[in-house]
Amino acid sequence: MAGRRLGACEMDYSLCGKSAAAPGSSRHCRGTGRVVRPLAMRTVRQGACMAKRVLAIGIEPGNADYSAFPQLTPEHVRSYIEAQLLRLRGLGFEVTSCLIDLDTTAEAVVTAALRDETFDCIVIGAGLREPKERLLLFEKVLNLVHRLAPNAAICFNTTPADTVEAVQRWVDP
Repeated sequence: MAGRRLGACEMDYSLCGKSAAAPGSSRHCRGTGRVVRPLAMRTVRQGACMAKRVLAIGIEPGNADYSAFPQLTPEHVRSYIEAQLLRLRGLGFEVTSCLIDLDTTAEAVVTAALRDETFDCIVIGAGLREPKERLLLFEKVLNLVHRLAPNAAICFNTTPADTVEAVQRWVDP
């Protein structure tokens, strides 16, 4: 398929060295058996350009402390997160969610996400910044982002319901 230009909404699966265009699904890399995720969605805007990639890092809702917000439940927060991610995708962003635990695995999960792909913007959820008992975890995550994604914009939401606005302050789709 060399030389063929991708049309709008086609995906580029050239990560494994074999380029193939297909709408919407992951493919297996021929010869390796690895699942290859799309590198980028192409759109036609002054030629072909890549959709902006966003990594959303936050606390797994089932592990958050809701004592200060008794009206919230893990299901409620999860629905806000999903709605925001869908909204970002609807605006043309390619979004990866990275929900972490509050234990020692958090750093490994964030590191893996940052090494797997390149991101234009990283949004860090408010649950990582508050309460102040999470300050050390927040600093660890922030320093991982700074070290492993030095070219990405970093933004912060204030609630699970304003993630789109946080991303839009720093990048356009």
